Amino acid sequence: MRNSETLVSPVVEAWATYRTTSAADWPTRRLIQAKGDSRVSVVLPARNEEATVGAIVSTIREHLVDRVPLVDELIVVDSRSTDRTAEVARAAGAEVVSQDSMTRDLPRLTGKGDALWAGLAAAEGDVVAFVDADLREFRPHFVTGLLGPLLTDPSVDFVKGFYHRPLVGTSGVEADGGGRVTELMARPMLNLFWPELAGFVQPLAGEYAGRREVLAQVPFVSGYGVETAMLIDLLELVGLDALAQVDLGERKHRHQDTAALGRMSAQIMLTAWSRLQRRGWASPDMLPTALLTQFRRGGSEALPNLDREIVVSDVAVAERPPLAELRHRVPRRRVAAA
Repeated sequence: MRNSETLVSPVVEAWATYRTTSAADWPTRRLIQAKGDSRVSVVLPARNEEATVGAIVSTIREHLVDRVPLVDELIVVDSRSTDRTAEVARAAGAEVVSQDSMTRDLPRLTGKGDALWAGLAAAEGDVVAFVDADLREFRPHFVTGLLGPLLTDPSVDFVKGFYHRPLVGTSGVEADGGGRVTELMARPMLNLFWPELAGFVQPLAGEYAGRREVLAQVPFVSGYGVETAMLIDLLELVGLDALAQVDLGERKHRHQDTAALGRMSAQIMLTAWSRLQRRGWASPDMLPTALLTQFRRGGSEALPNLDREIVVSDVAVAERPPLAELRHRVPRRRVAAA
């Protein structure tokens, strides 16, 4: 990973060189040899993903469970789906657990982060890999690439994926048009306040893996700030050298519209603010607003004559405390999703 315009921090440049690999560097046979007695869990948080979750589960089961015994546990967390996500995932060979069943004795939270926390609570593997359930044209290397550094190097505690993200628009396909929130908001913010993380190509990527005992020591933000919080908290917990990243090639998935990306950005900013407060870099007495005002063009059915309609969204985020602190309140036996 070379810098072409200006000087990069020597720490970031050294880390990016030393801790960046490609999925091709981790063939399955090498991982089987390195796995030993370690158990591996793969967790997919899923909310209304009946169109894609089955193919992902089938691919992992066929290539990494049945053909070679690399993955010991394949879990889909049903995050209050209203479609056939749970049924499709179970038919494809996953164990399906309900987000609400895993957190039933805890305050109710919403969003992806809480589904991830529930998946970690359900998983029994020494290494846990998280994969988004909306991926298309999924391939086994999305899992093997994440597992490679963890199974072969005991000094690595967490691995983040990165990839090309094609964006299909009215004028064609933009090869790397995805990741708009990363480039416009998350990357500048991380460079400003956590420059050690500047070497991560895609800090908001939804594919990552870690040692269960380490992941259990960090909180999980309930909304779209979960990936940002995880990177920042793990940096402080285990240090930069224990973090790594892997090139997973190309990722195809469903893209959100600009308004949704704005709400996502707001949640990430609120998450970062809470971390700045913990560091003493932001006033602990100052609470930023959690209401985001946006404008919808063309009015609505109720107000058809307005050119723009004001839309206010609550983008507040909450945090599920580290699993290690709440282990005694999590069900010992997993309750399958209905």
